[in-house]
Amino acid sequence: MSIAFVLGNGQSRSVLSLHDLKKFGSIYGCNALVRDFVPDVLVATDRPIAAHIEQSGYAKNNKFYTRRPGVDSGSLTIPKPYFGFSSGPVATALAALDQNRRIYMLGFDLGPTENKQFNNLYAGTEFYKEIGSNPTYTGNWVKQIQQICRDFPDTKFIRVCGKTTARLTELDGIKNMEHLPLQAFVERINNVKDL
Repeated sequence: MSIAFVLGNGQSRSVLSLHDLKKFGSIYGCNALVRDFVPDVLVATDRPIAAHIEQSGYAKNNKFYTRRPGVDSGSLTIPKPYFGFSSGPVATALAALDQNRRIYMLGFDLGPTENKQFNNLYAGTEFYKEIGSNPTYTGNWVKQIQQICRDFPDTKFIRVCGKTTARLTELDGIKNMEHLPLQAFVERINNVKDL
């Protein structure tokens, strides 16, 4: 069974070694992740950061998806069913379209920090809200994730939950989604068991 790890940029994934994940499966990531790590597939839906990634030349040598690729940039267009989705859900959909049957969603916190502020590892950097800003509305992400789970009923989606991961009742009843505590995920990786 093929395994993928989709990296959102919520603070809960800060404790993980992304390089260690590489040996277990493909890695899909979003936006500023590229500053720290080169995933197998990168997605950016917001034009300013997408243009910045393209201008760096990244897409000429790496798989990069965006809504409106620049001419001769090497970027790929997000597939139509998911064209209007946000970066994290698009990355999840791409992992499913690539026929990964077990998809771990890391850093999909979908809620504020413990002190009710903007929850993103890149807060306060270029293209992101300032540290201490109000949290971003995530209702669209929730609906998009629900749709992806419906579109791929034979794929198991595992949302890894850390201290800053919001509990969302809207995701509780999804048959092909599991909510896994971060510590249990780390144990799976360390023991290479039940991945």
